[in-house]
Amino acid sequence: MTLPTGFLDRPLAHRALHDALDRRPENSLAAVKAAADRGYGIEIDVQLSRDGQVMVFHDYDLVRLTASKGYLAEYLASELGEIKLNNGDEGIPTLRQVLNQVRGRVPLLIEIKDQDGALGPNVGVLEKACVQALEEYSGPVALMSFNLHTLRVLAEWAPFIPRGFLTDTFTTSRWPMVPENRRFCLDRCDHVSNPIVDFISHRVEALDDPRVVCAKDNDKPVICWTVRSSEQAQEALKIADVITFEGFLP
Repeated sequence: MTLPTGFLDRPLAHRALHDALDRRPENSLAAVKAAADRGYGIEIDVQLSRDGQVMVFHDYDLVRLTASKGYLAEYLASELGEIKLNNGDEGIPTLRQVLNQVRGRVPLLIEIKDQDGALGPNVGVLEKACVQALEEYSGPVALMSFNLHTLRVLAEWAPFIPRGFLTDTFTTSRWPMVPENRRFCLDRCDHVSNPIVDFISHRVEALDDPRVVCAKDNDKPVICWTVRSSEQAQEALKIADVITFEGFLP
């Protein structure tokens, strides 16, 4: 699958166009609206509530982004909707709420957060719920994950939605929960040329990685994360096709 029209001609707002001073928390409906109103593409994160609803939230626990404690997966969706995001006026949104906010106006890039815990094969429930939520959505959308098992599941269940492999330098310090043999495997270039991978999204500080070269050699788009200044964006776009940004307006 190729990325839908619009993905490659605009930057993507990382966790939507968040700004704490303007009361737009990351991954909030306010941040999503701000990005769409300005014509930016939007990157968001999803994971599951206790009752199997797809929630838009980055961290596994609630401590950094709310005044509550515990893990997101311990709460019902209705409870999460009542938990106010820090520096904002709204609760944690569902994916369906975000889809209703975007309404196909701009491209939407959805990161499926790893549910295995170590980028392993214990996945499927979140992926299925996410695909079901997108069944009636007609706007430009793509899915991505650091977990190759997630991409395999998506290739089977939603072959019509482009799939991206989130790539990084899988070091022990950055990925302590992932077994060494799996980290070594994820660093291999041959994953990028696999038909289940339609594009990659790589860490901006490591765009000299061989997997980026492999993606370009296989005519697969390269998105990079996360750009935090105009100067960094200018350098990144010498290699990457699209940037994911936060903290400034490109």
